[in-house]
Amino acid sequence: MVFVLHLAAILASALAVSASSSEILAAPYAGTKVFRVPTSNASSIFQYEQLIDKLELETWTDESLENSWIDVQVDADKVDEFTQSVDAILSAHGIDKEVITMHEDLGASIAAETEGMFDEKFSIEAVNATWFNAYHTYAEHVQFFTDLNTQFPNNTKLVSAGTSIEGRSLIGIQIYGSAGPDIKPAIVYHSTVHAREWITTMVNEYIAWMLLSTATGESATYLNKFDFFIFPFSNPDGFVYTQTSTRLWRKNRHTAPSGSTCLGVDINRNWAHSSWGQSAGASTSPCSETYKGASAGSEPETKALAAFITARKSIGAGVAGYLDWHSYSQLAMSPYGYSCSKAAADATELNSLVAGFATALKAVHGTTFDSGPICTTIYQVSGGSVDWVYDSGIKYSLTVELRDTGNYGFVLPASQILPSGEEVWAGVKYLWTNMKV
Repeated sequence: MVFVLHLAAILASALAVSASSSEILAAPYAGTKVFRVPTSNASSIFQYEQLIDKLELETWTDESLENSWIDVQVDADKVDEFTQSVDAILSAHGIDKEVITMHEDLGASIAAETEGMFDEKFSIEAVNATWFNAYHTYAEHVQFFTDLNTQFPNNTKLVSAGTSIEGRSLIGIQIYGSAGPDIKPAIVYHSTVHAREWITTMVNEYIAWMLLSTATGESATYLNKFDFFIFPFSNPDGFVYTQTSTRLWRKNRHTAPSGSTCLGVDINRNWAHSSWGQSAGASTSPCSETYKGASAGSEPETKALAAFITARKSIGAGVAGYLDWHSYSQLAMSPYGYSCSKAAADATELNSLVAGFATALKAVHGTTFDSGPICTTIYQVSGGSVDWVYDSGIKYSLTVELRDTGNYGFVLPASQILPSGEEVWAGVKYLWTNMKV
């Protein structure tokens, strides 16, 4: 078996940073490695899953698929046993693909990702492109939206969809053109539903900034066609937890149900769609990363976000579109997630639209995104927001998995924030131009 080590992983492990909150956040992951292991048939997947359960490892991929891969986070003291067992599985199934080392030292990668982030408060005031040179604390993100509103008072209103389980506001910003607010059909963008997906917050903010910084130029056409509602945090509690305790936390911070010690619900498996009760596409185990919650729509975040969209449908020209930003995999997707056999009524138009998004995006930096319906493009998802929004009557309900495809995964270097924003900006402009409203 050959383990391929990315140069970036070597550089990250060699980077020395001063003692800080960044190092404190990285410390639990010191020496931890992240491997991408190839799968073949169902038997190989079963053996991998047995190994993962035995060693009590965490995976970065929600579903294990045949002839694909599983991204596995391996504690330092379990690396030898893991690699030896993987070698045996590869040999037994005749798999000749390489195992890739995504992170040689995950702790070092996290320290590099967050270097300087906690040292001093970022002075925003007049928002500009330098914001996208680094990741930021939760408090700074909140201030970013306040400053956007101050800087562009004629085109923005601060909004809130409600509060999280720990009482944080689900903050957002409404962006509109010269006609004023609540006249044009709305587009609603959510990000950071999964707390560890930091790049999604930054890209959503880049869209907001570009809409406003070019409001009298490039964006005027779009602002005269739509109102935009940008919500940076669908899961603010989880995001704060990734910055103060566990960088790779995914779910919200719901207390553990009776009989379990595992916290959190996957908000994107909790929407009150008709598929919530089906067995496939989510988990009923509170310890699973895809735990769907005790009941459909049980979480305060889900309730608030759904209620906001429902209310907007009866305001002005209603809601024209919705997009939920995720990472990682480089995919642009349409409904449905809950079924791989049922096509959405607007499948032809929506699949053409996400394909066009991918083409427009690629023209900027050459980044390749695949596209198609959620279930057949990535995996089955029940109780997801996209299916709920689409079946509520909002045709242009989509989701995107941002960079990358496995070099860094969730711990994407800050140097990729700006190019991610730039290429997504081209993609969303294609969507807005071609949405028939």
